[in-house]
Amino acid sequence: MSSVPDASDATMLGRRTDGTPVRRPLSPHLQVYDMMQMTSAISISHRATGIAWTAGAVLMVWWLVAAASGPEAFDRVQWFLGSFVGILMLMGVTAAAWFHTLAGVRHLFWDAGYGYDIPTTYKSGRAVLIGTAVLTALTWLALLISW
Repeated sequence: MSSVPDASDATMLGRRTDGTPVRRPLSPHLQVYDMMQMTSAISISHRATGIAWTAGAVLMVWWLVAAASGPEAFDRVQWFLGSFVGILMLMGVTAAAWFHTLAGVRHLFWDAGYGYDIPTTYKSGRAVLIGTAVLTALTWLALLISW
């Protein structure tokens, strides 16, 4: 008979280097993160904006394929992207692109060994948020001026 009552528990049991038994989680999940903490919120948002940025790339491919397909297909895509929903999507992709870029630069600094102390981490997190808002607004302001 097994000493472990549930077979799935077997993967969670282990021993420390000194031989004492320890019960390990399979992997940390959302319950270990404090969603209101700046570092967790920025990290999770960085992943989410990467997905949104990919959706924006799909929109761009759709636009390019329509442009290559002819005037009728291109007009349909242009109509959609010029609609209220389309403009909201484009604004969201713009914000996602700026956020993901700025958070990526923040990660590059971390990779170089800078900015690990808590005050700097919070300052850089706020800089990513403020930078995203400012750069998104400037991008759309430039777009509207040139339109």
